[in-house]
Amino acid sequence: MSTPSDGPTPSQISLTDLSLEQLHKVRQQLDQELQHLTNAFQELRLAQVKFAAALESLDNKNILIPLTSSLYVPGKIKDSEHVLVDIGTGYYVEKTTKQAKTYYNQKNLTLRSSLATLQSQIEKKEDNMRAAMSVYNQKVAREGAAGGAGGEGEEDR
Repeated sequence: MSTPSDGPTPSQISLTDLSLEQLHKVRQQLDQELQHLTNAFQELRLAQVKFAAALESLDNKNILIPLTSSLYVPGKIKDSEHVLVDIGTGYYVEKTTKQAKTYYNQKNLTLRSSLATLQSQIEKKEDNMRAAMSVYNQKVAREGAAGGAGGEGEEDR
């Protein structure tokens, strides 16, 4: 019976064994993955900022009430012990201020962990991208040097 340590797995391919076209495709795929991870990181970071702002606002009794998208009036929270918390997809739950703080702190911790994991994945993809680019550039340089030295072979084709 084979085990994972019996040899290289089918999904592991040496970059030096790939052709220039294959390396180019690998670079494009890594670039797309890196862009996707970076966008996800930015979205999570934005969510973390929103949760932090919500947490801060629980301590503030004075608020601005939107009348339109660009017109606000000052207001004061009447019942500061109970708030409605947006739990996602348009659902709100009434919680005490203490429960809301716990909820937002927990969300921030979860997001912090997710951001750290995502940052690690981004760094690995960037390392893979640098390795692919390095091998690609080396192969291009080798082909350029070989093409300049043996240019007669191309005419025979």
